[in-house]
Order: sequence, then C-alpha cells, then structure tokens
Amino acid sequence: MKQSHQPNIEILGIPIGDLDFCTTFISHKHGLAKQLMLQIEEVGALDPQVALMLLLTCSGFCKLSHLARATPPSLSVKALELFDQDVRSCLSQSTLVDLTDVSWNQAQLILSRGGLGMRSLMLHAPAAYIASVCSSGYGLQSLTHLTHAVEMFNVCVAPADKISLDSLASSNINQKMLSSKLDDYQLQGIFNRSSVADRARLLSISAPHSSSWLSVVPSEGLGLHFEPNQYNVALKWWILSWIHLRPRANEGETQFIAITCCEMCLQIPVKLEVGNNLTPDHDHSRPADVLVHNWSLGKPAAFDFCVTSPLNSLTYSEAGVSSGVAAQASEIRKHNSNDAKCVELGWVCIPLVVETYGAWGQEAVKTFAQLASRLAIACSKPKSVVINEIYGRLNTCLMRSISSAILTRIVPS
Repeated sequence: MKQSHQPNIEILGIPIGDLDFCTTFISHKHGLAKQLMLQIEEVGALDPQVALMLLLTCSGFCKLSHLARATPPSLSVKALELFDQDVRSCLSQSTLVDLTDVSWNQAQLILSRGGLGMRSLMLHAPAAYIASVCSSGYGLQSLTHLTHAVEMFNVCVAPADKISLDSLASSNINQKMLSSKLDDYQLQGIFNRSSVADRARLLSISAPHSSSWLSVVPSEGLGLHFEPNQYNVALKWWILSWIHLRPRANEGETQFIAITCCEMCLQIPVKLEVGNNLTPDHDHSRPADVLVHNWSLGKPAAFDFCVTSPLNSLTYSEAGVSSGVAAQASEIRKHNSNDAKCVELGWVCIPLVVETYGAWGQEAVKTFAQLASRLAIACSKPKSVVINEIYGRLNTCLMRSISSAILTRIVPS
C-alpha cells in the first residue's frame, strides 16, 4: 500500500485533512457541478421539463452525496451551503419560476412530501455522515466529528426525533430514516406557517401518487410531455401559494383520462359514453363516463370521472386539516346521484375522483390497483411499475389540463 506523509490527502474521491483542505476540495467538486448546472439552464430555455429531470437526477443532491457521507459536516458545511444556493439558482433559471424562501423550502422536500426532490445538502449532510459512520462498524463514543454531526442533526428535527450517541450504538440507523425525520420537520414547519388554503394544498400534493407527473419520462411520443409554458405554470401551481384557481379539466382531457385508465388493461373492453346512447331507451341520465364489462362477478362497472378542488366552499375548512376530504365528498355525491340508476341497470357504480392537486379518492386508488394487477399479468411487468405508469400518465394529463385552464385566465402584461 502506498504511504503518504502529507497531512492532507485524497482517498477514493474523499478529502482527509484539515478544514481548509476539505473546503477547497469540495469547492472544486462544486465548481464542476456548477458547470453542469449552467448547461442544464441552457436546456431549460428549450425544455424546462427535461431540465428539471436532469437537475434532479444528475446535478442535485446526488452529485455530492458521496462526499456528504464520508466527510464530516463540520468541515464541509460552508461549501455545501454554496452548492445549495447554486441548485436553487439553476432551478429558478431553468424553469423560470421565481422561488421565494417558502417555495424553496417546499422544493427541497422529496416528491412524496409535496416537494421537487431538491434536497439540501447542507441540511442532510449530518444525516448522511451519521448513517455512514454507523454502518462502518467503528466505535461511536470516541468520534468527535460524529458528536458534532449529531448536534447539527438534532437542531433540525422535532424533539421526539432527536438522537444521541447511545441511541446510535443500540439501534439500526440508516440515512433514509434520518432524512425522513428532517423532511417531516421541514414540512411541518411550512404547514404551521401556512393559511388554510395552503394547508389544503400541501395535504393534497403530499398524498400518495400526487407527484407522479414530476417523475415521468418527458417523452412526447408517450404522451408525457409538457409544453414549456404549461410546465412553468404547473410548477407554480404546485409550489407557489399565490395561485388559487379552481379549474375543471376540459372535456377532451377528461375523456383522455377515462380512455387511458381503462384501455391500459388489455383484457377490459371499454365503451365511452357518447350522447345519450350509454343507457337504453335513450335515457337522458348519465350514471357513468365509461362502462367496463365483466368488472366484478360478471357485472359491468360504471366509471364516473370527476375533478374537484380541495378549495371549494363545501370542503374548504376540512381540507386544511385532513387529506382527501374533497375527493371523499365527491365520491359520496356521485354515489347519491348514480347508485339507484346503476342498480337498475345491473352495474357497479365506481366514482373515480381526483383533486386538482393530484390526490385521488380511495375508490380510485382501489380501482387502479385492480387494473394494475391485470395489466401486470398481461404485460409481464411488476405491479409497482404498472401502478407508477398509470398514475404518471393520468396525473400528467391532469396537470396539463390545469395548466391550460390557468393560461387562458392569465391577463397579458
């Protein structure tokens, strides 16, 4: 093994030495990452959707996560703070979204918490370092840098989630667990400072699968692509509290949602409601948008799609306290309107309700799980992959529709 008598060395891409050496080393890595961010900004001028995907997967937290895990945060925090500032600037420039401090805090949350996945390296570096040291097998009590990392971590989490060196020695700690505590505390802080409307928005966007449109492959051929102006508005709708419109999906997009949902399952014949021909004898009632034959126990399913807002007057106050209130209220309303007619026709009434921020109702979640099971068998894919594809396509369609509705209401400056 090659020996070195220098006080500062690099091993496997990690700086080992004093504060100045570590800061200089990380600053160099930061400089290389910044060059990539500048190129991503150029991409953003043409396609902000592609730019955000590149920033998220190639030049954000993942770019220096190895350094964060192996370098004590007390030696790297200044350089990582500058890196976070550049990520914020790149996100703003590539998507043309002006990020306030509040919206930037939200953007730093992971997708499942309603963010954009732009995790702060400065915030999560202590968690990364603690998890790395714990998995290395070294004794914990004698590590000064670990003590500092624990102190930095405890400042940024709820009192119940604070850790100690003793707890690290007696428990199985990993980075995902620690970072989740940081995300929870950050989200709770945003929630506590928000109005009722913003709380309803935060609860809806952090619901399961709401953020699926942000992780789709931006492919025009697959129908998963946004026009630049649509994507810009969609991001503002997602993270900026000053947009509080109540759009409804237009008829074309609603029909596309219905067709996509059902025809993805190759074994289910689908019939879209056209005029008054869905029900016999030219009945003018509309118990469904889509009729799916042989859905359950030989009975057809009447899928009735609905887009609702958590900010509507009927559920406004409750939606700021509990997630999915607006969707649940719409499901009940659909059953009250359509159950009698569906029973008469021998159908099963299934309302498929989605909130304007992408949260689906419980009956829709259950129905999509059944569709995913059938499609997984037909296409020889894992069910989890199929579920992500279903929600990704449907929520992309939803967000495009909402963006188009907002764009028609924007007064030119």
